[in-house]
Amino acid sequence: MKGEIATMPKRDRLHIMVASALEASILSGELKIGDKLDSESAIAKEFGVSTRAVREAIHTLETKGLLMRRHGERTTVVREDVNEFLDTLAVTVRQRLAAEPEYLQQLMVARRMIETEILEIVCASDAPISPEVTESLERMRKARDEMDFAGFVDADAAFHLAIVHSAGNRILSIIYDNFASLISEVIQVTSRVPSKSLDDAYDEHAAIYQMISDHNEIGAKALVRAQIDNSANYLRIAIEKASKGGKQ
Repeated sequence: MKGEIATMPKRDRLHIMVASALEASILSGELKIGDKLDSESAIAKEFGVSTRAVREAIHTLETKGLLMRRHGERTTVVREDVNEFLDTLAVTVRQRLAAEPEYLQQLMVARRMIETEILEIVCASDAPISPEVTESLERMRKARDEMDFAGFVDADAAFHLAIVHSAGNRILSIIYDNFASLISEVIQVTSRVPSKSLDDAYDEHAAIYQMISDHNEIGAKALVRAQIDNSANYLRIAIEKASKGGKQ
């Protein structure tokens, strides 16, 4: 871990610089579970900051579940897996969404990146399509036939989640799981904006399902990318309408 400082940030932001450096060392594995940090004074000297800035940095990482302080002992690295960090990340995103509705647009970009790239793994697999994916599509068909909007939205979110899980990549699954409820909420919002029928929505997902069954990676990616891009556009419309309504 190096405390090199290219430019000196504002005094009240120094703890963020220290927290970021320590966090990077933990997530990269340079600082491992059970490792003890140097004393606050030693860290302060390394980074050229005050011990107060170091204490604030450590407190920040404690709230993320990366460090633990005990009275009379040096601070210990406690993060056991990436899930703890991503749980905190999801909370951070929720807080950001509350302050900046436009942040949802960035969530859609992250969603598109994960869902399209995961198809490379899924379509390359010789295994049959996941039963969870099939079950979710069947739930969508049933909800469509019964004109059950809420049930359709739930099955829609489950369909995308099941595709990600079927790739067998634990890290990507953890990331997506942490954003799954947010994505479900986005689907709830975007499904109400356009006049697209449940029949059309079901047909879109059935086409994606068929592409995956046929191991057609290019076709599956194109359909998923178009679907998410359309949802992002619907989301933008919903946000604009909400903003106009709030100003009236």
